[in-house]
Amino acid sequence: MDKWSIDYFETSSNKSPVKDFIDKLPVKSQTKTYNTLELLAEFGLTLGLPHAKKISGTPLWELRILGEKSSRFFYIAKTGRSFLLLHGFTKKSQKTPLKEIKTALARLKSFTSIN
Repeated sequence: MDKWSIDYFETSSNKSPVKDFIDKLPVKSQTKTYNTLELLAEFGLTLGLPHAKKISGTPLWELRILGEKSSRFFYIAKTGRSFLLLHGFTKKSQKTPLKEIKTALARLKSFTSIN
């Protein structure tokens, strides 16, 4: 089966906040992130817990990177077997902060208005 492709949200000035976030993570966390992204590319929509979870009430999915410094990435599935990573953040509390979800939704709105 073909792998899914992973795309990164870019701002109108061609900056990628998600890539920037990953680059600032400790090396061990970067490795875990890329390994989990590889799982997402391989298993696509069938990747489930503990790695991926639907955010209810939104079109977003959450990619969960567990570890000493847990991080989360919000993404959507696009047509043509690809995912778009919209936002990444370090998880500090049990509940996902609403501002993080709002950031991802704003980027999704920006993306859909361009495409």
